[in-house]
Order: sequence, then structure tokens, then C-alpha cells
Amino acid sequence: MAQSAEKVLDHSALFQTPEYKELFERKRVFEHTVPVDEVKKTCDWTKTWEYREINFSREVLTINPAKACQPLGAVMAAAGFEGTLPYVHGSQGCVAYFRSHFNRHFKEPVSAVSDSMTEDAAVFGGLTNMVDGLANAYALYKPKMIAVSTTCMAEVIGDDLDAFIKTAKDKGSIPKDFPVPFAHTPSFVGSHVTGYDNMLKGCLTHFWEGRERKESASININGGFDGYCVANLREVKRLLAEMDVEYTVLSDTSDVYDTPTNGEFNMFAGGTRYDDAVNALHAKGTIFMQGISAAKSAEYVEKVGQKAVSLHCPIGVAGTDAFLMAVSELTGKPIPASLELERGRLVDAIADSQAYLHGKKFALFGDPDMLLGLTGFLLELGAEPVHIVCTNSTKDFVEKMEQLLAASPFGQEAKLWPGKDLWHMRSLLATEPVDFLIGSSHGKYLERDTGTPLIRIGFPIFDRHHHHRFPIWGYQGGLNVLVKILDKIFDTLDASTVDGSPSFDLVR
Repeated sequence: MAQSAEKVLDHSALFQTPEYKELFERKRVFEHTVPVDEVKKTCDWTKTWEYREINFSREVLTINPAKACQPLGAVMAAAGFEGTLPYVHGSQGCVAYFRSHFNRHFKEPVSAVSDSMTEDAAVFGGLTNMVDGLANAYALYKPKMIAVSTTCMAEVIGDDLDAFIKTAKDKGSIPKDFPVPFAHTPSFVGSHVTGYDNMLKGCLTHFWEGRERKESASININGGFDGYCVANLREVKRLLAEMDVEYTVLSDTSDVYDTPTNGEFNMFAGGTRYDDAVNALHAKGTIFMQGISAAKSAEYVEKVGQKAVSLHCPIGVAGTDAFLMAVSELTGKPIPASLELERGRLVDAIADSQAYLHGKKFALFGDPDMLLGLTGFLLELGAEPVHIVCTNSTKDFVEKMEQLLAASPFGQEAKLWPGKDLWHMRSLLATEPVDFLIGSSHGKYLERDTGTPLIRIGFPIFDRHHHHRFPIWGYQGGLNVLVKILDKIFDTLDASTVDGSPSFDLVR
């Protein structure tokens, strides 16, 4: 074989070697695969309007949804608190998926455990797994808090987390006063953002329930399920420092998913300190940077007496304006001249590139709040969103997106596709082509299949490195998004000149 310890090949080169080409040919013959011409004929037909109508008539089948399941979000919310071990009441395979998903996106080791439910637990219930699992997790990893969520199996058989955790404490698995917030997060409904919301609410309930609130001058910030949390939360902290604002970030994952290589493994790096999370009860209000994705938590925040402010990914000028004005309104602090300068620089950058942005047509897919933020920024740029696919759509999202599009002349041709998946998006791109596609790495197959250039913004980004280290929120983040879009526009423009066109200019 071509692979050896002395000469290690990436699979992209390895599979081009004669041995593998022969192996793939034998496999094709063995499997009696359909002739290439027949495959191409069918593939071409699935890009027609006729097939599009068939595709959009399906009701009970989802193909390649642009979302993940609830416990994935619960793990992220739990990881944002100091010394907390995310604990999934379910199978080993489920938590392996959650760890690998975050690991592939952030390029970081990710701590999370399960109580390894198998067939016997599915029949007799998972109480024994919970009793033993909490004892092992507490003894082996020595966390300061364990946050428990569920998977499909536990929810189908009806395991009661509250009762199970109390039983585990009665049996001595963990001390009776050891903090164990929890959330039921069935995988078969909702999405990763629903799970994040449920676990955040579970943690806040644990921290605040039964305590008396005395309002302070501080405010709370929550970033929601955010693949750019490392850079976005740091950027938010910088903006708040510029405004001299006292704050607490609820579920702070900025350091959790960005640990340094310094010779030591820190299993529980970063996170919101326990005492800070408890004292956050006294804040004037909480700003949710992704309000649709934190609806239940926002309701709880208002229930304890705080003001809840729901934003939708502050990307670009108007989004960042809304964030800073919300902070100013809550705290009474003015927006400093330094941030007005940053705003002006972003506006200037947009104006510099306007000739290449105006009228460009885009398709987008992703989470509700992310789509609202990105669509708002595209409209600011004079670009035209055409197809907007949101698998985990909500009624609130549809209303807000329709209002956003209706308010701009560049949004008049846009069509929102709530609840649709990436196979629907394929039909849209094939029958009504656009200039560019914006979404996660899952869009790369659409890029190759339909020839629509992909701008990678969203979660997960598996096939590019370190995107999460650069913010997309705030004026600086808006500049980063602008550059991402422009780079793809210019790369595509240059690629169109390979036939010797004189338009292969050095200066754009």
C-alpha cells in the first residue's frame, strides 16, 4: 500500500494512488453500481423544476437538515460555567457525537460524559446508570458542578431527572449539597438551540431559585449557542469595557473552547464563576445576543424581576447599534467616541466596496438568530438575499424575518423557507441560481453540486480552521464578515478570467 510510516499521505492524495483506484473499481463492480450515464441523467433531472415540485411536496421526510439535536446545545450551555462537567443521560455514542462535533469545529478537546445507557436501561430504566454514573464522574473528574441533560432514549422511556438525581444523592453517589442542575432535552424535537435554551434555564433556575433579589448596577450578557463564542464573547467584553459597564457573562465559553498549549491539560478551563452566576440574579437586566434561541431563559429572567432584552446576532452596523443602545439604556452609560469611530470605519469600508456588493444575490441557511443578523447585514450592503432556508424555524423568526425583508428595497425578492432542509436548498439553487451561498461547512457539497460559491459562516465549520477565533459581532466583527464576503467575490471574479480575459486585474 502507498501509506507508510515514512511517507504519510493525506487521504486526498492517498486515494489517487493506483492501489486505491483499483480497489474502488473492484468495489464498483462488486456492488453492481448504476452506470455513470444513468447516474448523471437522474442527477440532472433532480435539478429541474419538475423535481423541485416533487421535492417540496414531501411532508414526513427530512433530508440533511441544517440543525443538530437538543443535547448538543445543552452540552455547550453547561460547559460555560466554571468547573462544570456536562453529563448526558444516554448512550456513549450520543456523547461521543457531541464531543466530536465541538472538537471538529473548535479544534479543541471537549469534556463531556455519559452514563452509557444500553439495551437493559432502555427496558428497565436508567436509574442505575445515573446512580453509578454520577458517582464515577464526581470521583474521577472532580468537577465543581455536574449539569445533566437527556437524549432520545431517556426521554422515550420517561426517565425523571429530578427524581433520579435526588435518588443518586440519597444513595451517596455525590454529596447532597453538590450542585447538579438539569434539563430534559429530547433529541427528536427542537434543535441544538432549543437544548441550549433548556439547559441555560435549568442552570439559572438552580442558581437563582429561592433567593431574594436586590437590584444592582450590573447587567448580564448571554451569547446563546454560538460557533464563534470564543471571539464574539471576547469582543462583547471589549465593547463593555469601552463603555465602563459592570457585567456578568452567563455561560462564558470564550476560554472553554480556546485553551492554550502550555504543557498542562486543563479539563475545566474558563467559564462563569459559580458565585458570579448566583449574584447575576441582582442584575438590572440580561441581554440575550440570540433572543429567539433563548426564549425560555428570557421568560425566566423576566419572572425573577429582571428586564430581558432579545437581540439577533448583532452583525453589521444596525445590529451593533442595537446592542450598544440596549447596554446604554440598561446602564445609563453613554456610548463613547471610540466606538463611534469604529462604527464610522465599518461604514467607510462598506462604502469602499459598494461597487462589488450592490445587487449580488445570496442564498443563506442556518439558525434563526444567525440568519436575522446576516440578512440584516446583507441588506445594509445593498446585496439581495433570495433564498433563506431555516430548518429549525419558529413562528417568531418568520414574523421578524418578514418584517426585516419588507423594510428594505433589497429584500423584496427574498423568499423565506421555514422548516426546509439542505435538499430543498439544492433544488432552489438549481432552479433559481444565485451568486453566492452563505452557511456552514455542510454547504460545500451544494457548492460542488450546483456551482454556487460558498461563504462559510455558521456552525459547524469543519473544513476550515480558526474561523471561530475572529468575531462576527460588533463593528469589528462586521468588518470580518465583510472581508469574508468580498474575498469570495474577488476569488470568483478572478476564477472567471482563466480563459485569458484582460479583466484579471491586480487592483480591485
